[in-house]
Parts: sequence; C-alpha cells; structure tokens
Amino acid sequence: MFVPALEEVLSLSKENYNVIPIGLTYLSDHETCISQFERVRHEPYAFLLESVEGGERWARYSYIGRKPFLVVSSKGTKVDLNFIKNDEHIQKQGSPLDIVKDYMSRYKSPKHSSLPPFTGGAVGFFGYDLIHTFENVPKPKSLSNQANEMEFLFTDEMIVFDHLKQKTTILCNLHVSPDDNEKTIQQKYDDVCKSIHSTYQELQQGQKVNAEQPFTVKTNGEVRSSHTKEEFCSMVKQAKEYIQSGDVFQVVLSQRFEQETEADPFDVYRILRSMNPSPYMYYYKSNETYIVGASPELLVKVDNECVENRPIAGTRPRGKTRDEDLMYEQDLLSDEKERAEHVMLVDLGRNDVGRVSEFGSVELDSYMEIERYSHVMHMVSHVKGKMQKDKDFFDALRSCMPAGTVSGAPKVRAMQIISELEKQSRGVYGGAIGYLGFNGQMDSCIAIRTIVFQDGKAYVQAGAGVVADSVPEREYEETVNKAKAMLKAIEGGTDPRQIQIPVLSIQ
Repeated sequence: MFVPALEEVLSLSKENYNVIPIGLTYLSDHETCISQFERVRHEPYAFLLESVEGGERWARYSYIGRKPFLVVSSKGTKVDLNFIKNDEHIQKQGSPLDIVKDYMSRYKSPKHSSLPPFTGGAVGFFGYDLIHTFENVPKPKSLSNQANEMEFLFTDEMIVFDHLKQKTTILCNLHVSPDDNEKTIQQKYDDVCKSIHSTYQELQQGQKVNAEQPFTVKTNGEVRSSHTKEEFCSMVKQAKEYIQSGDVFQVVLSQRFEQETEADPFDVYRILRSMNPSPYMYYYKSNETYIVGASPELLVKVDNECVENRPIAGTRPRGKTRDEDLMYEQDLLSDEKERAEHVMLVDLGRNDVGRVSEFGSVELDSYMEIERYSHVMHMVSHVKGKMQKDKDFFDALRSCMPAGTVSGAPKVRAMQIISELEKQSRGVYGGAIGYLGFNGQMDSCIAIRTIVFQDGKAYVQAGAGVVADSVPEREYEETVNKAKAMLKAIEGGTDPRQIQIPVLSIQ
C-alpha cells in the first residue's frame, strides 16, 4: 500500500507543500542494504548513508539514493547547476551556501509519521576550503585536484532500509505546481506510484550478491605525502610560535597521503564499515569521483527546533579484556591534558550552537562520557540549543563549520594560520558531509577518516592538534597513525590490530 493515500496528498497540497513524499514499504528480511545498493550503485550519481549509534548498535535507517534531478557544485564563487532531467546547465557567481539555500527554499515537504525521517533533499558535502567564501580566511596557496569545494545531489527518489523492522521503503516525491488541479495531482500520484513499483521490480529482479565472493581490492604504488617529516615538524614549530605569542590556543595541522590504486571504492567501503563501524558512514559517487568514509563526529544537526553538536576530544584504544578496557577508560578520564582540550572544544561547541540558538537555551545534554567503538574509545559531550526563529540550518552550518577539532581555537585565527602553513587546499577533509532535507531536517558529520578516489588515486588526510607543549615528531606520527586504518582499508585489510601494518614509505 502506498503512503500517504491520494486523499491525504490532495490535502497536503493545499497546505503549501510542493514536494510530497510517497512510499511503499515491504518486508525485506532476506536482504541487507549492501545487497540492495549493489544493484543500483552503477548509476553516474549514487550514495549510501549508514550509521552505528553509540559505537555498538546499528541506527535504524540506511539511505540509498540515485538519479538526482539537480546537481549543484562549486569551486570558489563559481557555482554550476546541472538539471539532469531537463539536460540544462546554468552557471552562477556568488556565495555557494546562499545559492544552495535559494534552491532548497523552493521545496517544502511535510514530515510523515509512517515514513523515515529523511524523505528527500540534497545529499553531498561542503569542503573545508568553502570557508574562504564566508569567513576572513585566505584562499589556499595551491588548489588540489580533488573533488569540488561543494557538491550536492538534489534527490527525491530513495531506497530506505529499516534495520529494526527489517523492511524496505521505496520513496519518490510528488512535485506540486501552483497551477495543479486535483485531476493533475491524481495523475502525478499515479505516475509516482508506477515509478516506485518499477524500482521495486528492479530490486526484486536484480542480481543477488554472493556474500562469500572475495573482495577484488588490488593496489599498487607507494604511499606519498604532501609533506616530508621535516616539513611537517617545521610547520608544528611555527604553529607553536603563534601559540606562544598568544594568537591561538590550538592549531590543527594536517597532511595528505595519496596512493595509486586499482581498488573498487565500494569494496573499500565494505571493508571500512566492517573494520570501523561509526556514527556516520558514507559512500558517495559523483561520476568518476568517489568519497568513502566512516566519521565518528557529528558537525551539526537540526531537527525541528533543536540544533546540536557533539565534540569529541580524547581517545584511547580498546582493551583486549574488560578490565583492560576499564583501565583505558579511567586513564582517559584522568588525563589532565585530554580533559583540558575537551573543555576547550566543548566551549567552542557551545559558542557555535549559541550563535544560532535562543538566549539561555544552550545546554550540555551529556559531558565527558565515554563512547566505545570497535578499536577505540572516545570522550564525548553533547551540546544542544533551541534554534532562533529567524535562523535555519544554513545559519547553523555557517556557524559550526569547520569544527574546532579540525581547525583549532579561536577558529578564525587558527584557520588563517592553517592557510599560511599548509601547502595546498584540504578539499573534502575537515568539511561537512550529510543531508539537507526538504522537510527542514539536516544532519552532517565532520569529513574525517575519509578517502577520496579520483583518477586512479586514493587520497587520505589526517591532522593533529598542536598546543603549547606539543612535540613536533609526535604530532607527525599522530597524523601517520590516523591515516593507517584508511590506508589499510584500501589495501583490503580488516583489522589493523591483527594485521601487521608496514611502516609507511612517505616521500
């Protein structure tokens, strides 16, 4: 049965909703979202969004999307709009955030209790380097050849896997025009239902995936870095000079690793989601560019009137036994340096959320709690506030991006120092990945623990937070160690603790 029924659609169309989601839900307990995505992933544009909550349980919904009706991308202030279905291409100059906001404002969708929370909108990323379009931060010295600084797929056709009920919902949005009458809307409703049924048949008839088939991951080429060890240590020393002179408290410096590879990005994603289940996992395909990641950290989320972020600072490995696990937990909670850094980032998070929240509404929902993941545990806090009535999720993004954990504190001065010291633009790394809903909801994560595949190469970037007493060589090793799990996933590994990781040959 299709939900909502025609009568409800007609009623919603009179309430100023011009995008109305229609869904068909069916039992799919013999399937997984991976087997479903395997059947549709070869489209020019496609995405898969998944999540593990609290480090140890799958979130309820996984989202599969393809066939966007609009692709919005940008480099600098040049914004491209590609209307796929109309085969129309428009180029604009201006603020990328404002242009995306303008097009998002043209679509208004209701929330429906019988459908998943996200029923259509824009899925994609804001790269770190987008900040120079709305903050007083210089452009990077050298632009990377990676993906656009921003790209979003405007989609209204999705496949949603419900892990709790083991059901699948096929979603398709009905677009209502101002001059549509009831007869026109009924015809559109029938067309949407036919489209949903066609997708259902495609999923039922598609080639089933053999779970036992071996991965086809193959790599070649050595790992190279954007910086030598000496160059990175020199950057750390210069950052410490700024800290000692009182410019900043912390600067997060990063380096990029690259490797020529023949790996299938989807196989790498499957390995990564098994090796490092995370609150935000994503496979994003845009023609021949792929973004694969498993990020632990929320950047900003807007749900109804609530805006929230979750600073993460402080990490320890998981113990091999319960007692060892508890020992690491106590060691983390009693580490004064880790606690001081966490307090600084919580204060930064409160300030970011406070800029778009009603006065007095910002609070800590949780503080310095330990969350456990497959290989590590993190110290996490949860900041939330009530959104001001004249603000929206674009204001929240502008306020919170980039996160202090990938920039530093104070943020703007830290970013200026990053622009001065790092050799090239960061690309996707340190930006935001997520969705913007036509129904007013938004969820985004920090683009870390992420791999970008392009032109036969895989790119991994990792950073380290430099403070007054940082040791340059240790900060360098931190970036290398953070990159190892991603590089091991590219090589087809499963668990960095069980597979010997060779010393990286950085050139």
